[in-house]
Amino acid sequence: MKVYLDSSALAKRFVNENGSDAVEVLCGKADMLGLSVICMPEVVSALNRRVREHLLTPAQYRQAKQRLLEDIRDADIIQLTATVLGSTIHVLEASSVRAMDAIHIACALEWGADVFASADTRQLIAAKRVGLKTKQT
Repeated sequence: MKVYLDSSALAKRFVNENGSDAVEVLCGKADMLGLSVICMPEVVSALNRRVREHLLTPAQYRQAKQRLLEDIRDADIIQLTATVLGSTIHVLEASSVRAMDAIHIACALEWGADVFASADTRQLIAAKRVGLKTKQT
C-alpha cells in the first residue's frame, strides 16, 4: 500500500501525541511511503517550535531530527513539478485550505497514494473532494 503522510502525520513519528499510534500502524502497513519535498522543513520547524516552548530538550530535538533523516531515506520524495503546482491550484480553488496543505494533497495525487494521512480535518475533507482515500491521525 502506498501511504502518503503530510507533515502533521509524519511529525507524530517523532513526538508522542494523539494519533502517533495510528501513524505507526499505518506505516507498518505501507509498502511505500510518500512525502512532499516540503515535509522535512515543516517537521523540523515543528520540532524547533517545541524546543522554544520547552516541550522538547535540545537533546530530544537532535534525536528526533536524526530519526527524521533516517526515515526519509526510504521514502519517495515528491517534487514540486508543473503538474503538482497545477493540481495545487485546483485544490485551492475547490477547497478552503492553506497553500502548503494543498501542496501536500497535490503531491499525494501526483504520486498515486492509496492513503493520504493527516491530522488536519479541513485538509482531509479537501483530499477526499479530489478523490483521495484519507486517514485521520
